Amino acid sequence: MTKIYLTRHGETVDNASQTMQGQTQGQLNDTGRHQARQLALELKGVEFDAVVSSDLWRAVETAEILAEGRGLSVVTTPLLRERDWGDFTGRYIPSLKGLPFPDNVETLDALLARAGCLLDWLRANYAGRTVLAVGHGIINKAIQAVHYGKKMREVERMTNCEVRILDL
Repeated sequence: MTKIYLTRHGETVDNASQTMQGQTQGQLNDTGRHQARQLALELKGVEFDAVVSSDLWRAVETAEILAEGRGLSVVTTPLLRERDWGDFTGRYIPSLKGLPFPDNVETLDALLARAGCLLDWLRANYAGRTVLAVGHGIINKAIQAVHYGKKMREVERMTNCEVRILDL
């Protein structure tokens, strides 16, 4: 069995200002770096075989903090990227409430398919191992929805640096 410790990156400048990041690189703020260091302490006793991250900088920076002192390099994959919010990217989130999605937003079907591909990739590349995976809020919901056979709305939102364990 493969055990995945799925976490969301630390808080970013854009999280704090309620800006839709989507697939922009983003940057951890001081709170986000502190959250990652705290999580590293909480996971100190867990032996990981690999650390995998979204290739977006906010997740990579979190993963690098979590990997410090473990002798593991961070493996990145675009499969763990956040949902592409198209024309909503860079906008103030509260102002988007009730607006129809632009045509260039990644569809829910495409997001769920990508989450399924990630799970398949993890099973194929890390069979029988324990993996720390750093993603983002919406892709992490999609990963859990696919894994548990639930609808996205049935999966609780993850806070920054929260961990959920999946047994594949």
